[in-house]
Amino acid sequence: MRMLVAVLVSGMAWAQANTAKPASTPSSIAAASSTTQAQTSYGSKAAADLSSAPAGAKLTEQPDPNLAVIPAGSKIPLTLAQAISTKNAREGDAVYAQTAFPFVLNDRILVPAGTYIQGRISHVERAARVKGRAELLIHFTSLIYPSGYTVMLPASVENTPGAEHNGVKDKEGTIQEDKDTSKRVEDAAKGGAIGTMAGATAGGVATGGLNGARVGAGLGAAAGIAWALLRHGPDMRLEVGTSIEMEIQRDIPVDTSRFQTTRAGG
Repeated sequence: MRMLVAVLVSGMAWAQANTAKPASTPSSIAAASSTTQAQTSYGSKAAADLSSAPAGAKLTEQPDPNLAVIPAGSKIPLTLAQAISTKNAREGDAVYAQTAFPFVLNDRILVPAGTYIQGRISHVERAARVKGRAELLIHFTSLIYPSGYTVMLPASVENTPGAEHNGVKDKEGTIQEDKDTSKRVEDAAKGGAIGTMAGATAGGVATGGLNGARVGAGLGAAAGIAWALLRHGPDMRLEVGTSIEMEIQRDIPVDTSRFQTTRAGG
């Protein structure tokens, strides 16, 4: 009896074990294999996609639409806001001007009319005696938009179309008084003639004779010529509103979002 019970219990335990762990069927094995292959294929494709990008490739940054450049060599017309004279100007003195006309590039106004230009006097020289003409060297240092946006710049004087008696003599932008050698010779001749007449009159009156007049004439002529030649040449003077052409010396980047810009003619 005990042996029969033991056999029955063993049979029941074996049945339960087979029910909890069903044997793998051929169809389930095939499905698992298919899933594994799909995963492996997807991973290989992703790896291939990643490796297809060229070596060292980077994202291309889009250019800033608000960035513009005033190129070197650009010429901008100005008008002086104050008078400048070599008689009293000093090196380091400030110079103030305004743009007289808009500067346009690619149908876009980059420097509107009325923009302030600030600079300084780098060199000033009065006309010498007999030879040497008055000279003035100006460098422009900043451009101030009506909005207050300020751009530092290196710029020089390219031309002085509004100045009647002077012009630019070199690439640095030195403004020089027109040649006046003939005028000084003429002044010396006039001075000599006046001195001769005055000396002759004075000598004749003093001595009452011809010799005295001759001596007086000679002394008077020498004095008149010396007076004319010892005078300084004419000073250069640039009046308020004088037209000056400014030349930009290197590329100047500007942020158009900092000032109002429009299309030319628009």
